[in-house]
Amino acid sequence: MQNIVIIYMILVMLLSFSIAYFQYYFREKNTHKITIILFFLRVLSVFMMLILLINLIIENEVYTNEKPILSLLIDNSKSIDFLKESKNVSDLLSEFNSNTKINNKFSQNQFQFGKGLDVLDSLTFQDNKTDIYNAISEVQKLNADKIAPIILVTDGNQTIGSDYEFLNSKQPIYPIVVGDTTQYSDVKITKLNVNKYSFLNNQFPVEVLMNYEGKEKVTTEFRITSEGKTIFRENISFSAQKNTVTISTKINSNSLGVNFYEASIQKIENEKNTKNNSKMFSVEVIDEQIKVLILTSILHPDLGVLKKAIESNKQRSATISLINDFKNQINDFQLIILYQVNNKFEQILNEINTKKIPFLFISGAKTDWNFVNNQQLGFKKIAINQTENYGVINNEAFMMFQQNNIGFDDFPPLKDFFGELIIDKEFQVLLFQNINGIQTSNPLLAIFNNDNHKFATLFGEGIWKWRSASFLNNNSFEDFDAFIVNLVAYLASTKKRDRLEVSAESLFPSNSIINISAFYSDSNNKFDPRASLEIAIKNTTTNETIKFPFSLVNNAYHATFENLNSGKYEYQVAVLGENIFKNGRFVVTDYQIEEQFSRANFEKLMKLALNSGGKVFFVNQSNNLIDELLENESFYTVQKSIKKQQSLLDLKWILYFIIAFLSIEWFIRKYIGKI
Repeated sequence: MQNIVIIYMILVMLLSFSIAYFQYYFREKNTHKITIILFFLRVLSVFMMLILLINLIIENEVYTNEKPILSLLIDNSKSIDFLKESKNVSDLLSEFNSNTKINNKFSQNQFQFGKGLDVLDSLTFQDNKTDIYNAISEVQKLNADKIAPIILVTDGNQTIGSDYEFLNSKQPIYPIVVGDTTQYSDVKITKLNVNKYSFLNNQFPVEVLMNYEGKEKVTTEFRITSEGKTIFRENISFSAQKNTVTISTKINSNSLGVNFYEASIQKIENEKNTKNNSKMFSVEVIDEQIKVLILTSILHPDLGVLKKAIESNKQRSATISLINDFKNQINDFQLIILYQVNNKFEQILNEINTKKIPFLFISGAKTDWNFVNNQQLGFKKIAINQTENYGVINNEAFMMFQQNNIGFDDFPPLKDFFGELIIDKEFQVLLFQNINGIQTSNPLLAIFNNDNHKFATLFGEGIWKWRSASFLNNNSFEDFDAFIVNLVAYLASTKKRDRLEVSAESLFPSNSIINISAFYSDSNNKFDPRASLEIAIKNTTTNETIKFPFSLVNNAYHATFENLNSGKYEYQVAVLGENIFKNGRFVVTDYQIEEQFSRANFEKLMKLALNSGGKVFFVNQSNNLIDELLENESFYTVQKSIKKQQSLLDLKWILYFIIAFLSIEWFIRKYIGKI
């Protein structure tokens, strides 16, 4: 490139001399003594103009020094404040900011983390969750190809995310342990398993897993209470060898509606942290039993998965039958699942439409869409003879019933025929279709409730993969099974739809964000977006009442609020200007997941450091860490050369010189009378 530029420069120079010579010396017999100055002025101005016209590109090599990057990650969660280490962490940050030697050797990048990772702004130590794995991983992505040691200032107690203990790090990590590492005697409830629903005059199981940290033998009491009354108690013993106890019991469900309970362990001697000795839970008692019929035209793994998920709730039963073999009456069932419909379903579909029996329609590669399109079900598909994989996008605005996002967006795609969906009835989307990473407006799972006929459509086969993916993510089928149970419970419910429906959880941890959704329809049972909704929340202890307006988001009304004190609350959602309202209640517990730890997790931080090639330091050993960083010769400044190409058109000074040379030439010619 440079050789070509030189050749062009020589040619342009020769042409400039030729033009100037032709003007001032060619056929000129008498030349002025100052002509030589005019000659060179013309050569320079023509040379520069020609350079600009051909737009020559010049290449420069620039050298830069790149310091190693020192990433400082500071735990901004509540556990730091709970362990009374806030000042020590702030002092440590100030020390790194003011250390001249560190700043001379490194370029510092400072971050704060809790649930997510953010650039360090101001430390509040108010994050409700800690994800150490995510914080380290995100910083490593930023500095993937650079020399970038990581300083991790934390107590090592992670509450969400993947286990960071065996994280594969290309950068050395230097944990600074914050908090007391002394092991105190402590008993705590680590896990509580209970069904979300139970049935009237039945019993629901409760399983509680408790752990003990300590060396001495201790005996304490475990209780389950409700409304101040003890409904279960049992003495339990722990020792250094027997540090885990599991209690399983059954509790009577005698009262309809949401019932609140508290599981607790009595404090042991010298126990420092009692925040983790209790945990609240709630159970909704309902009075219904549901029988589900799964009618299918083929055998498929989806059928067994649906049956298992439905029967995970003992008040649900599912019967699988091939359409050719079905001889019973569909009146014996509260819900029909139609799997891979073909023309053999005609009689069943006629009966379903006539009697308005709830159903779940699941299509796939064996569905006869030509037949389905003629059944007036409220939906059609102009399908071609080619299948497509449909990914999943969760609809956060869905509110026909309460359904948490169980990781839908990461679930494998479902298979169905490719084609255009046509839906001519009112519906809400629970899951959208995602085609090759692009979200569409077409539903993957849609819920209908028209003319007192409830049904749902799932456009794709392969739901068995969802249950497997859910197990891999959570080491349990519980979330997926609860999703199917919720869907079945809603569809099979014979309760008439009210104009105002409210969806809310009954139990919230302290300082969590509380979301309450509402759906309001007009007198024709169609969603009404013109209404103004308001929620009034009353603390039953202090009688303090606060009000919040609802916001309209995607065909549903939503109210979001936080920072409620722990306690029991009653709420009323009202449609302003109408005599329509709904009441409910919920409890904000004083449970703080960040306050469940009584000491820093030195052991895990030590393994993290060893696996990454770093070292562990305590918060009072910052000087030792600084010396380690300064003396480590693997952290060195790298000199890099960068080749930059630049057009001469970008050099404004060339234009200034052209104007100057031409102006001087003009004045001289004027002076000597050449003009």
